[in-house]
Amino acid sequence: MNMIRTIELTDARGLSQYLTANKTHFEPWEPIRESTFYSEKCCSEHIYNILNTTSSTLFVFVSDRKILGHCELSQIVYGPFQACYMGYGVSKEFEGKGVGYELCSYAIEYAFSRLKLHRIMANYMPSNHRSGRLLKRLGFRKEGLALEYLKIAGAWEDHILTSLINPNCV
Repeated sequence: MNMIRTIELTDARGLSQYLTANKTHFEPWEPIRESTFYSEKCCSEHIYNILNTTSSTLFVFVSDRKILGHCELSQIVYGPFQACYMGYGVSKEFEGKGVGYELCSYAIEYAFSRLKLHRIMANYMPSNHRSGRLLKRLGFRKEGLALEYLKIAGAWEDHILTSLINPNCV
């Protein structure tokens, strides 16, 4: 059964399997990772940290306990900012099947209605055309270009800055 939900401690093995299976697929878009990053122990620690902080929420798209995609709302800040960053990924075998759109749409609805955030920011490398198309389809607007924004795959990479504003936030 397909479902989107927040991650649970019992998902450590599934998250480890998902990350390991998609290591090569995600590598061009992520920082260089230590080999331990993919271990069940490291995944368990990551999930524990997410579940015990108010600054991050991780959603997973699951089919029969197998993780097909992830979407994380991180650096959640309240006060006058009321914003977060959104990062996401979809298993190579499920790209182009609507998983990313469905998962990110769910996370956006959660951020705006449940967390009462005003703004979601999602940034992507100019060469990541798939991510650019997804964010545009979700309604994100380009705000600029940050030069050498993040160290990805060992090199400082430019990123296109985008945001989505909650139309119902007062």
